[in-house]
Amino acid sequence: MSSIFRSAMGADFDRLHPALRRRFSVGLDSGEACVGTGTMERIWHGRAFVKPFLALGGSRNILVPRTGRHVPFTIENVPYADSFGRETVTFVRTFALPSGPRRFDATMVLAPGGDRVLDYLGTHQHLASDLHPTAEPDGSLLIRSGAHRFREGPVDVRVPALIGGDAEVRESYDEKRGRFLIRVRVTNRRFGPLFGYSGSFTVRYRDVRSLGVRAGLRPVREEIRA
Repeated sequence: MSSIFRSAMGADFDRLHPALRRRFSVGLDSGEACVGTGTMERIWHGRAFVKPFLALGGSRNILVPRTGRHVPFTIENVPYADSFGRETVTFVRTFALPSGPRRFDATMVLAPGGDRVLDYLGTHQHLASDLHPTAEPDGSLLIRSGAHRFREGPVDVRVPALIGGDAEVRESYDEKRGRFLIRVRVTNRRFGPLFGYSGSFTVRYRDVRSLGVRAGLRPVREEIRA
């Protein structure tokens, strides 16, 4: 059984905790979708100068322009074939903040060459990032971002490291609690921490043929450029 993460990680995928292996096997081959519900213990931002950029990104469901503690959230991982025929998995996070729900949208495909995951961010897939997933000795999953690119019409540019963010995602499984643990941290090489969150959640699996892809889950615009 293949998935975009198994394909990108190769034999390293089998070193993940069994709960993580199933979660990141969600795809067209597995026929499963995964819906997680839980609580973000903390959503944080860096210094004040990042707030305008987060607010701009938030208008297209990129990052979350609010902070909070003990915030209920859901994550929807639903596989489908996009308009270019690529297997795609949604990573749509919805945070139930006191000021109203906020979404952080991502759709992931296997990058050309098959050695990494390509992460399209936002409702219009304006930003694309290379993701490099690895299994840690304790069976957790570590994902580090690589190059970032911005696409809009004829514009196709690499985001300079000076203004870009380096993302690190750690996901593990707590057997005693029966919960997945997630920690995300985005930093800039010059300006330091920009954004992040940490929390825990449980999941349920659904037959994707019966669940389908609900309205509003797929991006408004799909990008073919890698």
